[in-house]
Amino acid sequence: MRNSWILALPLCLGVALGQDGMLLVANKGDQAMAIINPKTGKSVAAVPEGGNTVHELAASPDGRVAYAPIYGNSGVGKPGTDGTNMVVIDLKSHKVTGNVDFGKGLRPHCPVIGPKNGLLYVTTEINNTITVIDPKTLKIVGTIPTGQAESHMLAISSDGKRGYTANVGPGTVSVLDLEARKTLKIIPISKVTQRISLSVDDKLAFTSDQTAPRLAVIDTKTNLVKTWVPLPAPGYGTAPTPDGRYLVVAVSKANKVAVVDLATMKVTKTIDVPAAPQEVLVRPDGKIAYVSCDSSKKVAAIRTSDWAVDQMIDAGKGADGLAWARN
Repeated sequence: MRNSWILALPLCLGVALGQDGMLLVANKGDQAMAIINPKTGKSVAAVPEGGNTVHELAASPDGRVAYAPIYGNSGVGKPGTDGTNMVVIDLKSHKVTGNVDFGKGLRPHCPVIGPKNGLLYVTTEINNTITVIDPKTLKIVGTIPTGQAESHMLAISSDGKRGYTANVGPGTVSVLDLEARKTLKIIPISKVTQRISLSVDDKLAFTSDQTAPRLAVIDTKTNLVKTWVPLPAPGYGTAPTPDGRYLVVAVSKANKVAVVDLATMKVTKTIDVPAAPQEVLVRPDGKIAYVSCDSSKKVAAIRTSDWAVDQMIDAGKGADGLAWARN
């Protein structure tokens, strides 16, 4: 991946972008990463990814760079190209400053920073693994088997010891010991499942059944499905609010966002959003939930105080993965 491929809209990031951070959006259709000023809701930079597609993003803890795995030109489980690398984008210069070569087509997808060890964990679907990368050297330092195909998304517990993958086609969740780098258990969910997140206290994991309008709630102590939450339509991405009270769910086929009260395990509010809501990211201060809307080139910014749309952000074609980069 050559830096000469990188073009960006002009922006001086020496000035803080408001709300103590910036919103990053993976625009699959544009094959670019957008940098959004959360205060104005305006895109202030667009960084092309080099002629292929990134679905998911992660920002470094210091907010200096973004990690963007190059997935390929298809959807999970569908024929197409298999991405072979991950690029590192400097958020000040808007240039690719680093690259991780996986050596072959692995469809690297979801990057997550380990909360304790600072290592970077990336789902590598074709190998049925999580690849472990040292972000300081950009060297691969290990792999963790998931025991399942299409391990698409990853969530990591706050102590950094456990990982949970949503395995799309098998319809399962893999529970991983990140320290021993082994699979602990595979939990059956449905014929097809998508996305995964953890409650703030790590006691619950959430993944969306793609064959029925319901959300699986997994007890992470027993590693069994504890209950199901009925949804208006099959769900997709989820994220909890920092106070642990609510889970925000993108309900893609209904063009809605559902708010689940985690005390009652019931949907207490739905919000209309543009077509095909995908991913949910709740801002660190808990005041705004961002929801990417794939078909509409929008990101809906929803106030958590009254669950109303605060602003509609123009992102880009195929808006999907979201990340928050601190200033």
